[in-house]
This record gives sequence, C-alpha cells and structure tokens, in this order.
Amino acid sequence: MNSTARVLGIILLIAGVVVGVLIALWLRAGSSEGTLQQSGALFGGVLGFAVVVAPLVGFGAYFLIRGTAESRELAEVASQRELLAVVTTRGQVSIPDIVLQLNTTRDQVEADLLALVGRGLFSGYVDWSKGMLYSIEASQLQGRQTCPNCGGQLELVGKGLIKCPYCGAEIFLTG
Repeated sequence: MNSTARVLGIILLIAGVVVGVLIALWLRAGSSEGTLQQSGALFGGVLGFAVVVAPLVGFGAYFLIRGTAESRELAEVASQRELLAVVTTRGQVSIPDIVLQLNTTRDQVEADLLALVGRGLFSGYVDWSKGMLYSIEASQLQGRQTCPNCGGQLELVGKGLIKCPYCGAEIFLTG
C-alpha cells in the first residue's frame, strides 16, 4: 500500500490545488461580471474551500505522509530480513562484509541485529573486537555459563542479552 498511498496522496493534493484555483477563478469572474455580489463570493469561497479543497488537501497530505512512513518501515524490514538471511546461511560472517554486502553502516547493522533479537528472530553472538557475527541455535546458548568465544564467565546484561566481560562478546538469546 505504501506506493499506492503516496501516489493517491499526491493526486489528492494536486486535485485540491486545482479545484481551489478553479473555485477562486470562477468566483472572481462572477464578481467582475457583476453577476455575483461580494457576500455571495465570500460565502462561495468559504464553502468551496471548506467542503471541497480542505478535505482533498487534508486527505492528500495524510496519505502522502502515511505512505512515506510505510515505505520507510518496509525498507527497515527488508534490511533486517537481508541481515538475517546472510547470517543464518553463513553461520558466521564479519561485520565489514555485512556492511559491504548490504550497503549499509555498522551502526545500522547493530540496530537491525538488536531489532531481530527483540523480535526473537535471531540467536547467536557478536565479537565486536574481531568484528564477527555468529549465528548459533538458541538451544546451544540457553543456560550457558561460559562465553562461546573465550570461555570467560558470562554476565546477564538485559532481556535476551548476555555480555562477556573479558572479550566483550554479546550473546543474543531468543525466547
């Protein structure tokens, strides 16, 4: 619906502007010919703009804004889906490779990864010092007390996130 909503929004905005100009020209022509008095022109202008132009422009702006927001959301989901596909098919991948392959930034990769973890779609761990991302089944990580990277004692950092205080690896758990 995103591109449809944006196109519909643009069409409604253009229609509102065109109708507004036509109403203004018609009222001006009627006033200058003497067939329309000032009070009638004022009433016609207010009524025409309030009943026809304002709704067209309002709905046009709404659809344009909503369509733009939806396309942004769909782009984020596509980026997350791509990241998930790369990591799960390879098992381990370097963060610079992901950045290059997805044509994104390291910060965006981190944000997408955290969004996937928050949705319960990714389990694995990241070694930020080596710049590596590992996909591991959650069953292999659940209840683990030592880091899969260096063997150090793990600390719970947040919901679904455990951090190794020794190597800095972040372990993401689902469920």
